[in-house]
Amino acid sequence: MAPPKRHVRQDTRIPAPTRRSLLAGVAALGAVGAAGCSRVATASSAPGGDLLGRLRAQGVVRLGIAGEIPFGYIDRDGRMTGEAPELARVIFKRLGVDEVQPVPTEFGSLIPGLNSQQFDVVAAGMYVNPVRCEQVIFADPDYQMLDSFIVRKGNPKNLHHYQDVVKEKARFATGTGYAEIQYAVDAGYDEGDILIVPDQVAGLNAVEAGRVDVFAGTAVTAREVVKKSAKAEATEPFAPLVDGKPHVDGGAFAFRPAETGLRDAFNTELRKLKRSGELLRILKPFGFTEAEMTDLTAKELCGR
Repeated sequence: MAPPKRHVRQDTRIPAPTRRSLLAGVAALGAVGAAGCSRVATASSAPGGDLLGRLRAQGVVRLGIAGEIPFGYIDRDGRMTGEAPELARVIFKRLGVDEVQPVPTEFGSLIPGLNSQQFDVVAAGMYVNPVRCEQVIFADPDYQMLDSFIVRKGNPKNLHHYQDVVKEKARFATGTGYAEIQYAVDAGYDEGDILIVPDQVAGLNAVEAGRVDVFAGTAVTAREVVKKSAKAEATEPFAPLVDGKPHVDGGAFAFRPAETGLRDAFNTELRKLKRSGELLRILKPFGFTEAEMTDLTAKELCGR
């Protein structure tokens, strides 16, 4: 998702890692894994890149993840999981690479880490946007995503879009690095009044405690986090307005710009999974539904 602008208000009362940083224990796991893993393949010089061949030879691909549920994270058993890592296991197996290994990092370090050879692929459900498309190449999106609000039960302020938040002068929160920051600003919300919390769990807590009226996030994270809440609910998913038009985001795997061969091979297998319906079966355990399946392309979202 797009990075926030400066001067947004940080929530200093919740001493937790940021949404785009690591979950508990991830950093330690990453350090242990890095010490015992094969080195990352160096930059390719052949047209289209030769990374896929080298990954096949070494039998392992290293995935950059950002500790974000449900996209890519380490679970309580120390296992890498999430929609992107599980999809990566399937696709890379089909490409002749049997093992995937996590390289946990903060979300803001994913693209720099990829381009500096710290890992081979970004597998973090990263939104495709024109700014990122100048730095990496993306596979086609494996999911599309609308936004949703977490509000108090009954939605007392009747908040369904960012424009409603502005109109009602609602106290608004969202997460570190969320694209929802810019969507709220574009709707007319004062950026300095936005409360930035670490993640959707912290957002739920803020709503339940009455510190904010609304927390904005992706539809899948909002509906999953409120399932056990007695005080809060998720609104119906909606498309934010970008340049006055409804906008749907799409998340995808990212590759170094020279590695078009690996990207194209990945896309070939991804399309097969979409056609067969297997993609939904892989993503469904993480809260994804038919509504999140998409035929969007990276080219469309990159704006070229």
